[in-house]
Amino acid sequence: MTCHQYTHFVFILLPVLCLSVDIIYHVKEEKSSNTFVGDIAKDARLHDSGHQDNHRMITFTQIVGRLTTSQLFNVTQGGKLFTTQRLDAESLCTYNSDCFRIIKVVVHRMKTFMKILKIKVIIEDINDHKPQFPSEMIDLMFSETDGKGTTKSIPNAIDKDVGAQNSQIIYRLEKTIDLPFSLSVSKRLDGTAKLDLVLVGKLDRESKDLYNVAIIATDEGFHPMLSKLNVQITIMDANDNLPSFTQSIYNISIRKIHKNDKPIVTLSATDQDSGKNGQITYHFSSKTYDIAKNHFRLNSTTGEVTLHEKFHFDDKSSYKIFVEATDKGSPALSSLAILQLNIINQENNPPLIDVDFILRSSENETTVAEDADAGSFIAYVIVTDDDFDNNGKVTCKLQHEKFKLVKLQENEYKIIVQKRVDREVKEKHAVTITCEDKGIPPLRTHKNMVIAVLDVNDVKPQFTKKIFNFLTYENEKPNFPIGFINASDPDLGDGGRLTYSLIPGKTKYNLPFHITDYGFISTSKTLDREQQNTYEFLVFVKDNGIPSLNNTANVIVKVLDENDNAPYFTFPSVNPFRLDVHYHPQSKNDITVLRASDRD
Repeated sequence: MTCHQYTHFVFILLPVLCLSVDIIYHVKEEKSSNTFVGDIAKDARLHDSGHQDNHRMITFTQIVGRLTTSQLFNVTQGGKLFTTQRLDAESLCTYNSDCFRIIKVVVHRMKTFMKILKIKVIIEDINDHKPQFPSEMIDLMFSETDGKGTTKSIPNAIDKDVGAQNSQIIYRLEKTIDLPFSLSVSKRLDGTAKLDLVLVGKLDRESKDLYNVAIIATDEGFHPMLSKLNVQITIMDANDNLPSFTQSIYNISIRKIHKNDKPIVTLSATDQDSGKNGQITYHFSSKTYDIAKNHFRLNSTTGEVTLHEKFHFDDKSSYKIFVEATDKGSPALSSLAILQLNIINQENNPPLIDVDFILRSSENETTVAEDADAGSFIAYVIVTDDDFDNNGKVTCKLQHEKFKLVKLQENEYKIIVQKRVDREVKEKHAVTITCEDKGIPPLRTHKNMVIAVLDVNDVKPQFTKKIFNFLTYENEKPNFPIGFINASDPDLGDGGRLTYSLIPGKTKYNLPFHITDYGFISTSKTLDREQQNTYEFLVFVKDNGIPSLNNTANVIVKVLDENDNAPYFTFPSVNPFRLDVHYHPQSKNDITVLRASDRD
């Protein structure tokens, strides 16, 4: 599959109220998974200088967050950013707003922590939805006594696309001959269009009492999409005044101790029309988020706003609510007001601690290699306390011999290795982060976690003794047992799995022995003490870790004698043997001396 790279921009951002980022990328929605987004290493200018080999020392790891979090992007070790699934801007983001996700990436040089990059990926909306009117047809009524400039409201269309261009709608009136109407388009407070059909000519019911017109809604996408609203206009008397709120914006602040049955505010609108045309009902606009609708009640008759009976204040500090006042005319007319509710928090709640690991083995457990250097990054810690003033100011600490908590910025920390860890000494470390606010009394939160030490092949095999002495017999058949060589290695897995081999000493003979993988030595042929009575050689043991570690020990094998050789004469050396002597009857000298030997 070919990966397409899209234009991206890199900015250095000044600190603002929202989260600052290091790099901004753009990617279009609906692209297949594994779409290339950008080269973090290049755009972060981490490879601007230095030898090419130094580039490979820099690695990138995405902070994965909680286990249940759906991952939309993948960062390779070399810093390449790809999508992991098809992105749908409409399901990920809200209407007419920037659609983006923030990715946190840890940068290491070799095993040393360098920094955490915060990357903003903007998901660009494509024009895959056409504008939709609430219905395909509506009925309007004008009075023949209406003068020029008389208007009638028309429902606007909604485009589900979230992009600024793709969701913007242009409206036009499909012209017909002698049509005494025009279309007026204006913006409302919630960003949607307010449509009015405007009378521009004189009406004569006796001449014509019915008009059929069409409103065309076209979005501003690259490939525009459109829909049509058919309007049937009946000429008769009409409702011609909009409800009017006493103020367009209501900015109200309440405390978290506000009682549910106590009114927050009463919104008021008036309508100059009489009868049903002047009777007003209040309701939440369709642009008001469901969370606000669930938290607050609006009396449709009085405009009184109260808390919902089951409402409990959460961490949200403000709510923006659009309230619509609609009269009972036909067709009904409406207007909008904004209710901005600000929540003042005077409670003192304990801080909340959230820990994100690079390597998470369970909800509160991570791992670190036992060869990790001091300063190696383990986890990213964010602390939140939404309480007011000193009640929301927090300090954190971690007391441990091997690990350290380092502050990155306000309420952000990292956990690093303080001293080298040794799995053979301790396999798991219990670690506790303690965060305390400055309220009176101060409230404290503890976050317990476990850091498990991953084994590294750092211990070489050890023999139980430096010299192994064995006795054996000559003339035994091959594979006769000699003895065991004992060695051990505390490393795990392949690092503790041993392999043995024999190394001849300085002698010229070939060793008549072999050794198994578990250290058992036996003969490879029959031994003859008379040819070689002692063998001295080395046994070599290595583990199967990476890199492999080894050791050696001395082995001495002494061959015991058996009576397997007959005596033989060394003189005379031939048989039969003839000796000529002179006879001297009185001589007592020896005639000769016979010599014999035995190899045993």
